[in-house]
Amino acid sequence: MATLKIFAGTVYGNAQHVAEQVEESLAEQGVDCELESDPSVSDFTDADAILLITSTTGQGDVPPNLEFVFSDLKDEFPLLNDKPFAVAALGDSSYGESFCGAGRQFNELLLELQGKAVADMLEVDALETLEPETMVIEWVNGIKAQLGV
Repeated sequence: MATLKIFAGTVYGNAQHVAEQVEESLAEQGVDCELESDPSVSDFTDADAILLITSTTGQGDVPPNLEFVFSDLKDEFPLLNDKPFAVAALGDSSYGESFCGAGRQFNELLLELQGKAVADMLEVDALETLEPETMVIEWVNGIKAQLGV
């Protein structure tokens, strides 16, 4: 059975909470998944499928716990060879152009690394959604077959 690696990019813990809820939901459905909060490049290359759930900080920046692996992925450029992935970006649309910026950056990088996006990036707006975990779990359940899990 394929293992889905869930990567959480978080500043204040909201994306971490959402990722934990997604992991719990998938585990209850019998999906083999692992949550990574401080990942390395090998965590991405060793995964059978990738689910990235991230908030955005600053001016559309990647959260601190994913900064190093983001930089390492760009530097090492390990090809993902059509590895299925999906990105859920948490943000606040009042920030304008930087809304969901970290998710967009990761989505672009995973595509550059020749990963295979199985769905359009999910944008979760804090101004419209009080319980992002509900929205993300529903979205993941709709694409888990495409992720191969």
